[in-house]
Amino acid sequence: MTSSPDVSAVRRREVVDALRRGTVPHSGLDLFAVGLDRFTSALDEDVATVARGGAAFHAIRGEYGSGKTFFARWLAERAKRAGLATAEVQISETETPLHRLETVYRRLTERLSTATHQPSALRAIVDSWFYTLEEEVLDNGDVDEEDEAALGEAVDALMERRLAEVARTTPAFAAALRGYRRAVAADDAATAEALIAWLGGQKSVAASARRAAGVRGDLDHFAALGFLQGLLTVLRDCGHPGLLLVLDEIETLQRVRGDVREKGLNALRQLLDEIDAGRFPGLFLVITGTPAFYDGQQGAQRLPPLAQRLATDFTTDPRFDSPRAVQLRLAGFDLERLGELGRRVRDLYAGAARHPERVEQQVDDAYLMELATAVTGGLGGKVGVAPRVFLRKLVADVLDRVDEFQDFDPRKHYALTITDGELTEVERNAAAARAEDIDLEMP
Repeated sequence: MTSSPDVSAVRRREVVDALRRGTVPHSGLDLFAVGLDRFTSALDEDVATVARGGAAFHAIRGEYGSGKTFFARWLAERAKRAGLATAEVQISETETPLHRLETVYRRLTERLSTATHQPSALRAIVDSWFYTLEEEVLDNGDVDEEDEAALGEAVDALMERRLAEVARTTPAFAAALRGYRRAVAADDAATAEALIAWLGGQKSVAASARRAAGVRGDLDHFAALGFLQGLLTVLRDCGHPGLLLVLDEIETLQRVRGDVREKGLNALRQLLDEIDAGRFPGLFLVITGTPAFYDGQQGAQRLPPLAQRLATDFTTDPRFDSPRAVQLRLAGFDLERLGELGRRVRDLYAGAARHPERVEQQVDDAYLMELATAVTGGLGGKVGVAPRVFLRKLVADVLDRVDEFQDFDPRKHYALTITDGELTEVERNAAAARAEDIDLEMP
């Protein structure tokens, strides 16, 4: 048994606190990731390709509870370690419909983060970009650092060269950056803030700020891809060689009105075609969805060109799935894997516990399997939907009590209870299915 002594106390606490709340931690996922080793090498190659100016795409496939969101955040951590920026956007019928790419872009910038900046990192990235341009101009030695006017002109000229490709298709993006730079130089904080908001696709930006930059209206569907192209250029120049963009829960498209569904599917096809055409160097796009979305007639199969781009053979044994395939299948959990997950979390917890010996003794491997079996049974025997509840019960109900109370023995003093109020809809359905399967002896 190991207590992971090389893990910082801050990382331990962030992970354990999130699990106690029943949520997926936003960092430290590598500390307890189970079953993802087979993807590591291929995905690291994709990240390296993106960092060199290429592009990559994967569709993550798994049933509810198979760990798609966990996988996406685990991949985001690996991408950040390679210097990439990341953004996770949850597709929804009302808040973020896929066919409105301007809304997807706005959510992207709201959730944009790097290894050093939490969402939204857009303004920090833009400021870093201008600082990088200034440093490059000064390094060339053609401009005196004290000559602010000459330095500004040289930076503007360099900015125009860097944004030349973007400006040809989306001149408003470059215009807003120019306006932002002028506002910062003039100490006009309100205008600068408004233009950053406009660059992020926000609506209702002050007309005065838009006039100052020479831009009109709000971002629309057609300009969104141009703004994404511009953002990738800015990221690359300020030391972030790419962007990992996760579009989560794309199966939402199956539940929307027919015409809206077709627009969303076509928007995804368009995005994939633009990636293949080389329009987005530095973009790593990942989508997550259920098998029903990829295989069903209300999902990708409804648009044959999209279905062809996503086609992957899953007729072979899952252990022979290629980690380089377009679709990556997540097998979900079995009891053995759930027990391994419990061991990793128990050891992580023990590393920061007040009484690590007591934690390791009372919550031994055998007890972890007992708890995993009990939680799974409470959820209709569906191991795939059990991890979140299992980890929450393990941390909040068992480990915390063992660490706090010397005489607490989970085998004697803890009886597992699972109430509807603490379950997600999918978990409640699993628990309800179990109740329906119970045979009652009638007199």
